Amino acid sequence: FFMSCIFILALVNLKEVKNMKVIGINGSPKKEKSQTRRLVMGVLEGARQAGADITFIDLCSLDIKYCTACGTCYAKGECINEDDFPLLLAKMLDADGIVWGSPNYINSVTAQLKTMFDRMADSIHCQSFTGKYGCSVCTAGGSMADEVADYMNETMLPLGATTVGKVAVLVGADPNAIGPAEKQAKELGRKLAEAIRTRWKDPAQEKQHA
Repeated sequence: FFMSCIFILALVNLKEVKNMKVIGINGSPKKEKSQTRRLVMGVLEGARQAGADITFIDLCSLDIKYCTACGTCYAKGECINEDDFPLLLAKMLDADGIVWGSPNYINSVTAQLKTMFDRMADSIHCQSFTGKYGCSVCTAGGSMADEVADYMNETMLPLGATTVGKVAVLVGADPNAIGPAEKQAKELGRKLAEAIRTRWKDPAQEKQHA
């Protein structure tokens, strides 16, 4: 009986690894020319190598309207806007791991990514990402890449997610810095997958979630 239980648990763990899903969302409007995209794809590739099914989304190709602070999402659990956001949110809710990427636009994320964040007010109050893991990547010309990446991770935390790290790189002063940063991104992707697999807990973040 004991050995049968061990075998069943092994199958369950194998299933969890096999079905692990990681989604990467790039908030840069530069599409294929985006340096941030390279980092998001790097994280996804690292996660893929670690056994995850990956999905990449170009946020700027979607139609996401501004939040109007009408409060309908609080009252009814739905939004008055008819656009691509519900499908995007559903994809994030279906994932085990989430990667957000943005270049530094005046010491913050792009308008497109901030618009997505603002549409997630009810998700934050409900901690809809509880049990999920996340990380962030940022590129910048000369400064604030670390701070913007931290901001994205700090946005994941009240959603209920546990963050595992960031990659932030200044490409203005050294365009060649993107190469080593891609390697860091792949390592971050493997770390993200491992956190999902082991259900890693960080006491400090668990305290904030509570």
